Amino acid sequence: MQWEVVIGMETHTQLTTQSKIFSGAATRFGAEPNTQACPVDLALPGVLPVMNRGAVERAIQFGLAVGATIAPHSVFARKNYFYPDLPKGYQISQYEIPVVQGGSVAFVMEKDGKPELRSVALTRAHLEEDAGKSLHEDYQGMSGIDLNRAGTPLLEIVTEPDMRSAVEAVAYAKALHSLVTWLGICDGNMQEGSFRCDANVSVRPVGQKEYGTRCEIKNLNSFRFLEEAINYEVRRQIELIEDGGRVVQETRLYDPDRKETRSMRSKEDAQDYRYFPDPDLPPLVIAQEWIARVQAAMPELPGAMRARFAHDYALPEYDAAVLTQSKAMAAYFEAVVAKAGKEQAKSAANWLMGDVSSTLNREGVDIADSPVQASQLALLLQRIADGTISNKIAKEIFGVMWEAPTDSATLVDDIIDAKGLKQISDSGALEKIVDEVLAANAKSVEEFRAGKEKAFNALIGQAMKASKGKANPAQLTELLKKKLTT
Repeated sequence: MQWEVVIGMETHTQLTTQSKIFSGAATRFGAEPNTQACPVDLALPGVLPVMNRGAVERAIQFGLAVGATIAPHSVFARKNYFYPDLPKGYQISQYEIPVVQGGSVAFVMEKDGKPELRSVALTRAHLEEDAGKSLHEDYQGMSGIDLNRAGTPLLEIVTEPDMRSAVEAVAYAKALHSLVTWLGICDGNMQEGSFRCDANVSVRPVGQKEYGTRCEIKNLNSFRFLEEAINYEVRRQIELIEDGGRVVQETRLYDPDRKETRSMRSKEDAQDYRYFPDPDLPPLVIAQEWIARVQAAMPELPGAMRARFAHDYALPEYDAAVLTQSKAMAAYFEAVVAKAGKEQAKSAANWLMGDVSSTLNREGVDIADSPVQASQLALLLQRIADGTISNKIAKEIFGVMWEAPTDSATLVDDIIDAKGLKQISDSGALEKIVDEVLAANAKSVEEFRAGKEKAFNALIGQAMKASKGKANPAQLTELLKKKLTT
């Protein structure tokens, strides 16, 4: 039987406010346990929650960025459940009327070896408070509770069940992560719990309209774990059904050491939480004037920047989409083009998507921390364009710049001079190299003249080797063709 995977995501993004969502307690990460939990966070008798204006503004920013409806009137509710790290016995959240409704997130992913622009529809994004944290280590066989996170502001972003593979889910999660950090509403630190994903996974026979029974995998704090967890869960559900069993709706955790999901608890439905409007909080009213003020202060969004890159720099849509997946990458690209000139825009895009990105990924470095400055890469591109160096030599120079970074504006030229890497463009010198190669490779010459095109590539390779990679490739090719056809 052929199976179709159905995935929906719920992502908890911690908002970048200095204080909690309903109290003035700090949200700083890493404080001593239970030093940032105030009476409001603990719901002690006589205290009342007060809405954090900054949290609401960040929710409005997100809603505008994804093309959602900002509810003019939304309501906070109490989500009732009992867990050791939930001091109130309930969580203040939103249920029936969330602050952000609808919208979508666009992203680029590979399909059949080709880039494809995809979009995932959002159901909602609602404001809520975080719970505390249970600590199970170094407590002499006991568990501890740290309530510092209790009351930390979260925006929970919920998708429609639009995704059909783990790869697509990861592409969506990365795009969402990029967007919230681009806006500055979340620092995106997954290790510290600022961006946590829950994946709702089910399978169904291909062609079936009804969804299968879903399982929720909680608190995935890395993109690698997200992909591994979904793939394992898909295999588990398919094997279970094919063996005659049935999937039970439940909440599961992912064990990265054993690379498997395991049951945590039965999955609750909305009625199990006994939602009701919070009597201590009035409805949240957002006037159009407030939305207009937030919109006026918004940065240029990825979609608008993607369209501008395609128009202003004549870039393919795919290039523009890749370069605008990160605000830092987009800024670096524009800095390179500003220095090298618009005519180098495509070359800059190719380098950033190729050698630069692969080196950043290998070294685990963000583009904002690249040891090669944008102005230095711009000069490297100029030296390729003016024929001083070949693209192959440029890659060698880039490696040197990465390993020995400096602030020198002339670093590229210094390396070219110090290592004698200047490209050979003198026609007399190139002709001498070609004559020597043709004389030493008579067999390849015969094969080429007999119609074997591969022989020409072999001769080019020999000529480049003889010039130690410094021959101007275009001139060399033209000269070699001329010699072979006369």
